[in-house]
Amino acid sequence: MRLLVYTDYVYRREGDAVYAERAFALFLAELRRYVDRLVIAGRLDPEAGESHYRLPPDVEFVPLPHYRSLVHARQSVPAMFGSLVRFWRALGGVDTAWLLGPYALSVLFAGLAALRGRRVALGVRQDQPAYVRSRHPDRRWVHLAGDALERVWRALARIWPVVVVGPGLARNYRHSRRLLEIAVSLVRDEDVVEPAEAAGRSYDGELTALSVGRLEREKNPLLLADVLARLDARWRLVVCGEGPMEEELRKRLEALGVADRAELRGYVPIDGELPQLYRSSHALLHVSWTEGVPQVLFEAFAAALPVVATAVGGVADAAGDAALLVPPGDADPPARALERLATDEELRAGLVLAGNARVRDRTLEAECARVARFLES
Repeated sequence: MRLLVYTDYVYRREGDAVYAERAFALFLAELRRYVDRLVIAGRLDPEAGESHYRLPPDVEFVPLPHYRSLVHARQSVPAMFGSLVRFWRALGGVDTAWLLGPYALSVLFAGLAALRGRRVALGVRQDQPAYVRSRHPDRRWVHLAGDALERVWRALARIWPVVVVGPGLARNYRHSRRLLEIAVSLVRDEDVVEPAEAAGRSYDGELTALSVGRLEREKNPLLLADVLARLDARWRLVVCGEGPMEEELRKRLEALGVADRAELRGYVPIDGELPQLYRSSHALLHVSWTEGVPQVLFEAFAAALPVVATAVGGVADAAGDAALLVPPGDADPPARALERLATDEELRAGLVLAGNARVRDRTLEAECARVARFLES
């Protein structure tokens, strides 16, 4: 299979090297082990430089014209026309196109691929209407556009097979022609530690709650400060992530008088220091408003780290009895859950065992192999 993949990401180039800003690119790149040729298409930032994740040299990259946002029509419309031309050319060397969406370009690319007689498969990583509303709460026309794209994408999924992340999206797309539900895991088989390693964590002294994720509205990062303010003074918070709400989070921590117990680390890559942070922390704290299936769950499970997470999207189905689930938007339940973890050794051990069992079936190798078999068939 010669595979062309598109998702609406921005890439950067430094010399011959191409870099992605999102860790999902590592999942896409892993597919090269299961196909004869892998080509990734995405917007190329006109400013040269490195980013978080370098694409392997055996992954080909098709640069699409850059635009900052579809909302800025003067820039985005000409860029979309240029993207159609480049994508049409890229289709000449592949037999299958996997298109993540729903995005406007994904819909148009699907039509081009079908016109050239290529196999087409769709992909969905998040609840688009919920995501759009969380990012643009006061822009009704953007909500309507997001709803329309979602309806179009579901209609196309009745024609072409679709890969979705998590059981929540699987329910949304249950009427699709063919459906594969996956989890986006970046945990390799070799990264999964034995549950016995968790016994080495001491909960007698200072405790660390780790948060990993983008500092954007749908992730509800300001709630992290509220949770910390409700915890015993021996708890500290380590936040790994970057985004437009970073300064707001700093101010919230200061206003609540807990800034000295919090550390904002910025972006920490999964192929860098992040695995060690999982292993050295005492709990993963997840407080999002909306999710598909967050890959941070599996990263925590692999590190034998207990999890407290909001029961949104596909979190409950993905975590099951491997996490303490709390409602979104309220700081009291996650604070109480963390305090329970600190004092209940039996509870911690049960969560770690359950998480270990779940992550062994959801490693990077296992999930990519499933996607490749589905696309090829």
